[in-house]
Amino acid sequence: MRVAAIPLVISIVSATSAWSQTATVPIPSPRPPQAAQAPRGIAAISQSPLPTYDEGTYQRISAAMLSYAGIEVRGGWPMLPTAAKLAPGSSGADVTLLRQRLSAADDLPYEKIDGDVSDDAVTEAVRRFQARHGLLVTGGVDRATLAALNVPVKKRIRQLAATLDRMAELNFTFGQRYVVVNIPATVAEAVEGDKVMRRYVVVVGKTDRPSPTLTTTINAVNINPTWTVPLSIMKKDIITKMRKDPGYVGRMRMRVLDANGGEIDPRSVDWKSDRSPNFTIRQDAGAGNALGALRIDMPNPHAVYMHDTNHKEFFSRDYRFHSSGCARVAEVRDLATWLLEDNQNWGRRELDAAIAKGGSQTVRLTHKVPVAWVYFTGWVTRDDTVHFRDDVYTHDDENGRPLIAHVTRPPIQTAARASGFILQSADTRPAPIRQVSHLDSQ
Repeated sequence: MRVAAIPLVISIVSATSAWSQTATVPIPSPRPPQAAQAPRGIAAISQSPLPTYDEGTYQRISAAMLSYAGIEVRGGWPMLPTAAKLAPGSSGADVTLLRQRLSAADDLPYEKIDGDVSDDAVTEAVRRFQARHGLLVTGGVDRATLAALNVPVKKRIRQLAATLDRMAELNFTFGQRYVVVNIPATVAEAVEGDKVMRRYVVVVGKTDRPSPTLTTTINAVNINPTWTVPLSIMKKDIITKMRKDPGYVGRMRMRVLDANGGEIDPRSVDWKSDRSPNFTIRQDAGAGNALGALRIDMPNPHAVYMHDTNHKEFFSRDYRFHSSGCARVAEVRDLATWLLEDNQNWGRRELDAAIAKGGSQTVRLTHKVPVAWVYFTGWVTRDDTVHFRDDVYTHDDENGRPLIAHVTRPPIQTAARASGFILQSADTRPAPIRQVSHLDSQ
């Protein structure tokens, strides 16, 4: 969907981004891609060069809220029957409703709204809709697509408002080069000169161990890192496993260390004790390490970062919320190579050689790169295409969140109020974002 510049007037141009089924999508650029393509079957991610987050995102989302409010004022879009027959080539009343639904957000041009046959125009409109919602782009209305089609416009407005709330709290300085991780989309973007140069599938925090939102800078790439297990993971995972399997720590190439860094025999530890551990656990670098071959360091109060993983099977799944807070990056070596472009003698070949050599090494970036981890369930790109993703962490929960964003930018709020776009809520404060304390740690 594209939003008009004039409030409550909808003038939408369909999304045209091509989509691919790879873990790493090279965006057309002067530099040839260096990363190998991932296996087919992975969840689709966009090839569009337009970033999820740039300096105009806030204003575009605000305009989209007004346009969606216009749809709601006119009664919203139609709901489709759960047993609707909507396969390409089918016909009937359900297809008539589908045409109306797709036209409401201009995935289907208005001049093609009439009819009861699912023809090529409808198939292409479904593809555009799927692309905007992060669904597998097939052109067919499967269960996931039908569910997304039946999300009420009121909820979509709330997603946009909630994203504005969170944007108002961000303190991010855009650079010529920067990185964005959009947690609900499970995607990372390497942006240069206002264009996405590379886009990567990521695995982020579980629902009970959510990844935090943050802004900071990437300052180093750590080669063949060790992993110091954070206290929360030690209590929840390691100690629990050791109670059942005393050989677990040794098998995982982990060392138990005292306060001075001296190694302790795991057999001397009372793993059944409920007291807070007076030791730390560190996993050796190399094969089997939870952080894989690379860690991308980015100082922040949550002690999270981006890293490799020895569980690459999760990259090929549509649902990618499996970490303990950090972001695992598909083709992280490619991202590290991009980050190190300003470092002399650190191309992909040198990076691979350093990893193969086996020793731990930290390479500090010549120029730090800004990075933002954001939680955008609704956003608008520069071509005015409106995108939505599922609110996996329930940060957009309707309880206590008003439909007008709690913002600190008077012109936007004034424009929204002038349009009549305000729904009352018992609590006008933005819903808090849960912070994490159980991470994939350093």
